[in-house]
Amino acid sequence: MTESPSISTHPSPADHEAVAALPRKLVEVWAAHDADGFGDLFVKDGTMVLPGVYVAGNNAIAAFMRDAFAGVFKGTRVTGKPVNVRFFGPKVGLVITEGGVIAADRTELADEDAIRASWLVVKRDGEWRLASYQNSPRDAR
Repeated sequence: MTESPSISTHPSPADHEAVAALPRKLVEVWAAHDADGFGDLFVKDGTMVLPGVYVAGNNAIAAFMRDAFAGVFKGTRVTGKPVNVRFFGPKVGLVITEGGVIAADRTELADEDAIRASWLVVKRDGEWRLASYQNSPRDAR
């Protein structure tokens, strides 16, 4: 039996920082209610899974967020920070974050709105983007 060549799972400092910056970018585009900027965080064939929601394709994700920013997410803010960042090769990583959507009438995140999220990230054309984002409630209900 021959072994496969090993793949380095030790990212460069620049790659680690670029991946860790994705949640900060999401917070920024959300604060601006920038649906196109939100979609641009994803690769073209990216997916987003939220409770009761599945959206495929960065243009469809932008359209979903455009409607959400005009509706259910109107006036909201989002918060989140990485709690775990791992790499599975030079162009694939996983970020686990904790945070959530801060309701328009609140100044802080309510416990019932807290989530944990998984961010599957890939490096394409020299840039780290989301291949898939999924979140679920932080606490059992």
